[in-house]
Amino acid sequence: MTAIGQTGIPPAPQALRRSWTTSLQPYLYAAPAVILIVTIMLVPLVVGVSYAFRDIRLLNPFSGGFVGFGHFVKLASDENFRLALSNTVFWTGTSVALQFVFGLILALLLNRPFASRGLAQALVFLPWAVPSFLSGLDWAWLFNPVVGPIPHWLTALGLMETPTNILADPDHAMWGPIIANVWWGIPFFAITLLAALQSIPKDIYEAAAIDGAGAIERFRSITLPFLAPTIAITILLRTVWIANFADLIVVMTNGGPADRTQIVASYIFTTAFRRLDFGYASAIALVLLVLLMIYSLLLVSLRQMLLNRS
Repeated sequence: MTAIGQTGIPPAPQALRRSWTTSLQPYLYAAPAVILIVTIMLVPLVVGVSYAFRDIRLLNPFSGGFVGFGHFVKLASDENFRLALSNTVFWTGTSVALQFVFGLILALLLNRPFASRGLAQALVFLPWAVPSFLSGLDWAWLFNPVVGPIPHWLTALGLMETPTNILADPDHAMWGPIIANVWWGIPFFAITLLAALQSIPKDIYEAAAIDGAGAIERFRSITLPFLAPTIAITILLRTVWIANFADLIVVMTNGGPADRTQIVASYIFTTAFRRLDFGYASAIALVLLVLLMIYSLLLVSLRQMLLNRS
């Protein structure tokens, strides 16, 4: 009777209220982040998807109506989109493969103890800190025979007859942004693979060396299996990023010459912000989203299979 008279609330309901408040605390703490994510990510995504089914052209005051799958029907016969899609596959596959190979080599070298290894790691990470716009501008100058040395070096090596800008050559223009992209993206693979290498127990290498396994055999039987899950997730991330990465293309070649360096991401940029056709650009972006989601699901399934085997 005393407890009830002092508080006015029976002990059992008071404890229930305290328990209910405690259970809500995690959701209250997470609410600002969830609201921010919904506002910044999901709302623009929903709006963009809705644009794909509407005629949104800023230069046409009568646009805005619902067109259904009209944009996708037009996309199926769009030769520029097909060329951009094939360029995207070449651009993404070549960039990811070269970044991975050079990043793995750098990670293996940095995993060995040597003097000033910390300084070397900082220098390896330096290209990643350069803004992509500035990186593309620098490489465009390097490929320009008037101010850059690369065409003169290639001529001296016998790879070119005269110093010319490969960015103006339809047959070789794509290699300019690819080289810039590889230089810019190597640190991502180098740092992530180095962290994975340093987590491998040294005892396994010592036991394998005692059993007579050579360096190549240790790399094949120990290093690669341990790195496989990390390799899968890093390749997934870089593939998605590079497929959506139009900065270097826009800065260095602007999709030219003759659309030979036009990728889907830069085609979306051109359609939306130069032709001001946001409906058709949203349809292209939705197709790219679906393709990347399918690719991501396949690679995540492969990574899960590798984890289960290990």
